[in-house]
Amino acid sequence: MAHTSGSQPLEIISSIEDAAAGVFYPLQTFSKSKPVDFAQIPLLVESQDETTLQALKLLAQSISSKVEVVGSGARKQLHLAAVFACNFTNHLLGISQQLLQEANLPKELLQPLIQETIAKATQQPPFSVQTGPAVRHDDNVINAHLHMLQEQPQWHEIYRLLTLSIQSAAKSA
Repeated sequence: MAHTSGSQPLEIISSIEDAAAGVFYPLQTFSKSKPVDFAQIPLLVESQDETTLQALKLLAQSISSKVEVVGSGARKQLHLAAVFACNFTNHLLGISQQLLQEANLPKELLQPLIQETIAKATQQPPFSVQTGPAVRHDDNVINAHLHMLQEQPQWHEIYRLLTLSIQSAAKSA
């Protein structure tokens, strides 16, 4: 028996009597309407016993070229990183689309910028390629943006906190 969660430890099922327990975690976001190519999706496996671990690895390797044995603690940290990389990024993209919509601008305008940002972030350390008003400490632009977000207090706070985080990361670099 195996669970597929990135955030839950192996122990949530390892206490089931007479069951070889494991984890078979695909590190990917899934959509009902989009086919999945598992060949490139990292599959993370874990088990307390070697026989089950080898069976999970064999199964994973039959569908993916990216198989890793990752313990519960590290997998939980990976899941947290995935939330930042996927869920938070997706939310920020949603905010950006709504801002464009409010200005009657097509969302396609941001596509090249988004693609270049992701490409740079996968080829180099993301903090080292950070651009924008926060890293430049351009307070005039930052304050203008914050003023524009006054009607959206949550977005205002997200902008403010991300700006501070970018500035802090730039100091450490």
